[in-house]
Formats: sequence, structure tokens, C-alpha cells
Amino acid sequence: MRRKRSAADQQIADLLVTAKESLDLSVAFLSRMDGTTQHLEVVETSVPVLVQEGAKVRQDSSFCQAILDGRLPAVIPDVKRFPAAMALPSARIPRIRSYVSTPVHLSDGSLYGTFCAFGFRSDKELGKRDLALVEVLASAAAVIIEPEVRARQRRTEIEGRLDPVVADGGPVVLLQPIVDLATGSRVGAEALSRFPAEWGLTPDVVFAEAHSVGMGHALELQALARAAEHLDRVDGYIALNVSPATVLTPGFAELLGRLPLDRVVLELTEHDAVEDYDRLSAALAPFRKAGLRLAIDDVGAGFSSLRHIVVTAPDVIKLDRSIAAGVATDRVLATLVGSLTTFAHGSGARVVAEGVETAEDATALRSLGVDHGQGWHFGRPGPPEALAPLVPRPAVAAQPALSR
Repeated sequence: MRRKRSAADQQIADLLVTAKESLDLSVAFLSRMDGTTQHLEVVETSVPVLVQEGAKVRQDSSFCQAILDGRLPAVIPDVKRFPAAMALPSARIPRIRSYVSTPVHLSDGSLYGTFCAFGFRSDKELGKRDLALVEVLASAAAVIIEPEVRARQRRTEIEGRLDPVVADGGPVVLLQPIVDLATGSRVGAEALSRFPAEWGLTPDVVFAEAHSVGMGHALELQALARAAEHLDRVDGYIALNVSPATVLTPGFAELLGRLPLDRVVLELTEHDAVEDYDRLSAALAPFRKAGLRLAIDDVGAGFSSLRHIVVTAPDVIKLDRSIAAGVATDRVLATLVGSLTTFAHGSGARVVAEGVETAEDATALRSLGVDHGQGWHFGRPGPPEALAPLVPRPAVAAQPALSR
């Protein structure tokens, strides 16, 4: 039984039918050559018992490889006239007697495979004009298959990079301090994932790639677990980043159920769309009731953040670095930050500014009412041991950090 063809495969099949009927041959096929094996990926045949789609043959024993090597011509009207052809297994089973083949090259010049047609009887009419038609059809086939080939290569490359990281338990997780802008003392830290520097990719890109190949949830959960391990090594709260989709997985609920939730702030990135807010809220409700605080990350970097804030009623709003950095000298940014801070406080949420890199910006943010700051001005991401301890506060004082 033939496998179900994709839309691209069906387009290839139409080209093969054109070749088979125009040349009056019995079989036409597109093959992929991997260096050792010839894979018959799409086949149009009048005799499916002899030639089947999905079949594999040794590449070095195929007509196509002999033609690629120059041992046989691209057009063979009568196989019996070529001893090198008659020595091949296919000259006996399924008794190939006429053959036309041309290579299929992708846009970068790499060889994908071959576009071929053959018959079970000699055909002295086969010639250069038939080869020209097959070459045109092969070029059309290359255009059709290239997107899928590139997507497969991309998936293989991503999985090849991520597999060792996942096998090792996930990314390295560092902590960056979050401080009270009024006192300068640390109140918590954000857990930040780090991947091999030679990749040259930011963590958000790596996680996006992981999700694109079905590894995103597992990688996020590993990052959360490694971040949670730091809770035993530092005081204050730790902010954990997670995508809304991962919140809905069973593994997320199982992990959160093991944590001291009063010391956890969960940051939902505002870049990720939420398909079902009711389901998201329901998944978080028992944990928030147990002390978990919810933050909306990257507020100000896009339009979805306001929707996230209105629907989820977060405990914390984190201002994106794009509107916090440079606020001391940019009146427009200052107005925007002030408005968002007023809005957040009116909703009962604390405000954390990310990307604070200068004392001037820290002072300006404090004057605009921003509660906490995070950035290189206060400390770069590092191991737990690099964090300054929390400064004890008088018992009569209000609870620190992000309580509403």
C-alpha cells in the first residue's frame, strides 16, 4: 500500500507522469541519493509490483550512479548495447532496457538525487530532446522539494545542537540581581538560561528554535528545574521565565508543586500569544493561591502585554529594556514609563525595570515611581555565590519585594 503523499510529492508525481507519458516509458521516479543508498521517493509506474515508492537500493549498483559517474550516458535507448549497464542488477530485475536520467541539483549546487524514467523494452527513438524535457522537469522538481529539504536540514541542525544540552539536564542557569530602587538593596534575582557561546544565539532564539522542532517544553522545564535548584542557595525570591504554552503542560504543574511558591515569581513573556486565557488562568490559580506571584515580562516591547495584564491581573509588571534604558535623557520614554507605572500601581502590581545600566537611569526610574530595577548597573548574571545577601529589614516594616 502506497504511503499518503504530501502536496509537494503530488506535484512531483505530476511531473513524473508528464515524463513517463511523453517519453512513452513504463516508470518515472524521483530519487534521493544519500551517498550509500538511493531512495525512490516518488514513483509513477505502470507495474507497481516491480517498482515501488519508498524502495531503497544500493547507490553504487544503480543506473543513476553509473550515469552520474560518467560510466553510462544520460540517455540509453538500448541497455543491451552497454556491458556496464547489463552488469547492473536492475538490468536483470526488473529487466530495464531503456533509460533516461538527469541529476537534481538544489539552488546551492548540491546534489539532491536524480529524475529518471525507464522502460522494459529498447526504444531507439530516445534521444537528446527527451533528455532536455527530463532536465526541465527535474529543474521544476528541485524548486518544489527545496523548501522541505531546507526545513529538514534546519530541524536536523537544531536537534543536533540541542540533544547534548537536553541530555546534560538543560542549559546553564545564572542569576541576575533585582534591587529595590529606593534603598539599593537586593530583593530577589532572575534566573537566566545560557547556552554555548559558540552558537551565537540569544536564549529567546534558542527556545524558539526548540519549540519549532517540538523540544521547547522539555527544554523550558529543564531550565525551570535548574533555576529552582538555586532556591536552596540564595535568599529572596527567584523569577522564573516560562512561555504560556509550557504552563499548560503536566510537567510544569508537577515541578511547581515541589517549590516554595512564596519565593517564586513566574514571568510570562509578552511576546508569546495566549490562545486560551481562561485555561491559562485556571492552570495558575491554585499556585497563585498558594503564594506564587505572576509577572508579565517585556512590557512595552509589543502590543500583547496590555492584553496579558488586563486578563491575568499580574502581581508584577516588568518594563522592557527598550523603554527603561536611556529614560534619564529621553522625555518620551520617561512619559511612557511614568504612565505604565501609574497604571501598574493602580492595578495593585509592582514595577520592575529591566536593562538599567547607568546610575542616571536608576535615579530617573526611581523618581518615576518604579519599584525595582535589574541590569548591569546592579550586577551581571552570575552564579548564586555572586549575589549580595538580602539586607534584613525591621519586623514592623512592610513585606519586601513584590507583595501586593
